[in-house]
Amino acid sequence: MASTTTARPRATADGAPRTTRRETTSTAARRRGEAASRGPLFRAPAWLDGPMTSSHLVLGSAGLLLAIGLVMVFSASSVEAAIDGQPAWLPGVRQIAFAVVGLGAMLVALRLPVGYVRRYSGVGLLLSAVLLAAVLVPGIGKELNGARQWIPLGFVDFQPSELAKLVMALWGAHVIALRERWLTTKSLLVPVVPVFLVFAALLLLEPDMGATVGLALVVAGLLWAGGLPGRWVAGLALVAAAAIAVIALSASYRAARLFSFLDPFADAESGGFQAVKGLYALATGGFWGVGLGNSRMKWNILPHAESDYIFAIIGEELGFLGCLVVVTLYGVLAYAGFRIARRAADRFIQLASVAITVWLIGQASINMGYVVGLLPVTGVTLPLVSAGGTSLVLTLFIVGLLVRFARAEPAAIEHERAHRAAHPVRGLGRLARWLVPVPAHAVDPLPTVGRRRTGPGPARPPAGRTLTRTGRPGPRAEEPEGPRRERRVPAGAPGPAAGQTARDRAAPRDGATRGTTPGRTREPGRPRTDRPERERPGRPR
Repeated sequence: MASTTTARPRATADGAPRTTRRETTSTAARRRGEAASRGPLFRAPAWLDGPMTSSHLVLGSAGLLLAIGLVMVFSASSVEAAIDGQPAWLPGVRQIAFAVVGLGAMLVALRLPVGYVRRYSGVGLLLSAVLLAAVLVPGIGKELNGARQWIPLGFVDFQPSELAKLVMALWGAHVIALRERWLTTKSLLVPVVPVFLVFAALLLLEPDMGATVGLALVVAGLLWAGGLPGRWVAGLALVAAAAIAVIALSASYRAARLFSFLDPFADAESGGFQAVKGLYALATGGFWGVGLGNSRMKWNILPHAESDYIFAIIGEELGFLGCLVVVTLYGVLAYAGFRIARRAADRFIQLASVAITVWLIGQASINMGYVVGLLPVTGVTLPLVSAGGTSLVLTLFIVGLLVRFARAEPAAIEHERAHRAAHPVRGLGRLARWLVPVPAHAVDPLPTVGRRRTGPGPARPPAGRTLTRTGRPGPRAEEPEGPRRERRVPAGAPGPAAGQTARDRAAPRDGATRGTTPGRTREPGRPRTDRPERERPGRPR
């Protein structure tokens, strides 16, 4: 007879029971649960918990950054325009015109249904790929400073790389949101990473290293929000670092920038010229700055003072306090973007908000990082502040999308509906409410694909794949044509046997006639249809 033994906990030297690994794990899990129930370590003030706080933070921070950018573009570009024989105010007025167009694009983004943004994100991706390929064709793309990055439209030069980053964020969020229920590591990486590699190859052919870095930030935000495991994050980071090193060393001017970053003063008249002049501008500004419009480096000493190195001009004219204000505003914008992602009910909005926020804040961090000497010079501009037409318009459109996502929060929708019902308006108030409508749903459905049915007739059965089919196709005499109604089985009726397949259930058993519906019996002498039976030769009737 076999004997059974009961496992007893091992005792320590003093006779006390030893704690097992399972008990230690359960104790740690219970402690983590108790800590989570107590709430977060940092709790925001009460005035930040309002239903419209997210949209107000996005509009406030982006509006102040835009105002600072317009003033600084006026200041940084006036001297260079005068040297070129143009009016000193012309670049600033041009930037204001682009800002007005961008504000119109922001209003359009506020009225866009999220479902249609998702529906046509694939079309935008194909259009971006065509434009990135077209800019490489001589005669279509415009070459400037050794790079072919722009398509001249007569009144403005369009940069397809900016559109590619926006479309990549929206399309990638749409694809990952569709696969959320059965999301795996492979379905998260494919097809987002292959499409990114194709776009990155087209951007490096221009060449445009800054746009490639921005596109990588978008993909990094998507994969992070999608829940990529940590080991994959570490592996992709190593691969990205190796790829950046290979790309940087493949061209002489990129290698010069990389080595000048390590010691810019060793080659202050060539590779490190721009970095050194930027550091001089920051050092001249000190804590308070030399005053608005009094910069010395903008007198054709610091290259690209109005675009790539505008943060250095801010530090020179407005000092450390001015730079601190700019950094704080970007921090507020980052907090608002992640707050939208946390409070949204739509998975697409969560993914798109994280990708857009990582893109904008990462690009701003890279720009400020190479101005102060912490990163190599990549040519990435400062969002909403640097001079530029296409980048400013698309950035304001992105800000409008973030505000649209913030107003789709369930608490925001409920608050706006209650506020508009309690406060009727007239005149301009009606126009303002028409321009900024209340979202109908917190989770917008995707628009229906295909033509709509306009004529009378029975409804079309739902589309899908037929798994099994029992009996001969076609309607029976006792049931009219049309959608088939589901028949309920009595409570005591036996269900399908365990392990029984669809083919076994479809096969006739116990003398049942093929073609009958399971759970129903047919009268033995009843014909299948009302038509008379056809007489067959050699068979008596």
